[in-house]
Amino acid sequence: MDAFAETPDHHGAFPRLSDEQTARLAPHGVRWPTRPGDVLFREGEDCPNLFVVLAGKAAVIQDERVVRVHGPGRFLGELGLLVGQKAFTTSVVCEAGEILAIPTRRLLQIVAHDPELGNLILRAFLIRRSLLISSGAGLRIIGSRYSPDTRRLREFAARNRLPHRWIDLEEDEEAEALVRNLGIAPDETPVVILGGTQVLRNPGNAELAREIGLPVPSAPKDVFDLVVVGAGPAGLAAAVYGASEGLRTVVLDAVAAGGQAGTSSCIENYLGFPTGISGGELAERAVIQAKKFGAHLGVPAEATSLKRRDGHYTVGLRDEPPVEGRTIVIATGARYRKLGVPRLEDFEGNGVYYAATLAEVAFCRGEPVVVVGGGNSAGQATIFLAGHAGSVRLLVRADDLAQDMSRYLIDRIENNPKVEVMLRTEVRELAGPHVLEAVVAEDTRTGERLRIDTRAMFVFIGADPCTTWLAPEIALDDRGFVLTGFDDGLPLETSLPGVFAVGDVRSRSVKRVASAVGEGSMAVRLVHEHFARQEAPAVRAGVQEASR
Repeated sequence: MDAFAETPDHHGAFPRLSDEQTARLAPHGVRWPTRPGDVLFREGEDCPNLFVVLAGKAAVIQDERVVRVHGPGRFLGELGLLVGQKAFTTSVVCEAGEILAIPTRRLLQIVAHDPELGNLILRAFLIRRSLLISSGAGLRIIGSRYSPDTRRLREFAARNRLPHRWIDLEEDEEAEALVRNLGIAPDETPVVILGGTQVLRNPGNAELAREIGLPVPSAPKDVFDLVVVGAGPAGLAAAVYGASEGLRTVVLDAVAAGGQAGTSSCIENYLGFPTGISGGELAERAVIQAKKFGAHLGVPAEATSLKRRDGHYTVGLRDEPPVEGRTIVIATGARYRKLGVPRLEDFEGNGVYYAATLAEVAFCRGEPVVVVGGGNSAGQATIFLAGHAGSVRLLVRADDLAQDMSRYLIDRIENNPKVEVMLRTEVRELAGPHVLEAVVAEDTRTGERLRIDTRAMFVFIGADPCTTWLAPEIALDDRGFVLTGFDDGLPLETSLPGVFAVGDVRSRSVKRVASAVGEGSMAVRLVHEHFARQEAPAVRAGVQEASR
């Protein structure tokens, strides 16, 4: 039996290039002869090339074992190659031959200008990233489940779709011994291990981002044409259209690209994806599009202020230099609303969750779970969790699911035998010493209370706008959402000229992904109109001066 038999392509993640496709790639790279043992890239280090196997074989190593083997016609790499992240696995030549090494900058050109090859490579990279996440590859987060910093790092990794594995110090004695042997004090936990050797002691999000290769904002030498604050669907759409239309564009986000939609396990009513798409994958595709057109991306970059100065705007950032722009698009969305029940903070991350992805499923697979909420986010989470949990109880405050949820979700929920819908029901208590053990719910008609045993409650009850950082001159409605469309301004323009608001943060916006994307693209057209308005008086003044 061949010790290095090629891995079959069951998922579409490892396509084999045709001779014609390889020939199209050849002018973009350099051919290298290979010998067994040659390291093509190493976990935790930069990977500057896409490698196409021309002859021989190459193995992918994860946790010191071979997990993939690729032969002639296959290519190595994954999503991090396109977005500048460090490698999450190691690749070593296992059979002598030849490879084609294509630099990342040339790869981005291929993705941009060769739709067939670009789509094939991008699809494979996206599937490979999902496989890495599900296998627990990549960085290690070692910390206590009761630590807020552990929860922060886990959320940051999950929201940015970074392959990682969490090791709980409360349950893993070997991990506890490892931490002691490394001389790490309790107040220095959690720790993050990169590449099996690099140890970060309770890193901040920005520090982890820099070490893993996420793009953090850098002080620009001049003023951007467009600064987009918030990288949800609306902000990413503005970045893609702004950059593609020649505007010098930067998009910033405090946590991760994708926004609230990025936590959705499957969006089934977004145009062009009949089988649905996860919010994380939608964000990844949009980030690659934005980078393809030259947009700059900064994550994490938390906006703390907005000031008008010398005819342009300055966005202050926490722990980073400010960014200046001629125009601003506010796309900061909204933060998850929390239940008003005692001890909620005790259980956040220890049984109470605000996203339903594979990261959270790991804590409740095969067990009963509770979902709270009556909108589409709650419905999508219910359908997704029903495929992994033992049962799902959906607690809805309203009298009818149809009040806030799309019909296609209602039909799927009502036809799922693992789902029980409890209308006119609200959560009153959470039970458990440290980890959630039960939810006490009340029927608001009768006042009857029911204890529901569960270790996982997912909360989707709406959100509050992220607007505390904005300048006081920007008008807000009575709930804190940004007002737009003033009589003397442009549609989507706020009370400050050249500052636009799109998506969930905008007052009276339609809270749907497709609507957010539409507003983001529309805002770029309005940015051009704003520039035209500014230039018109200057042109008239020049004409008058010339006629004197």
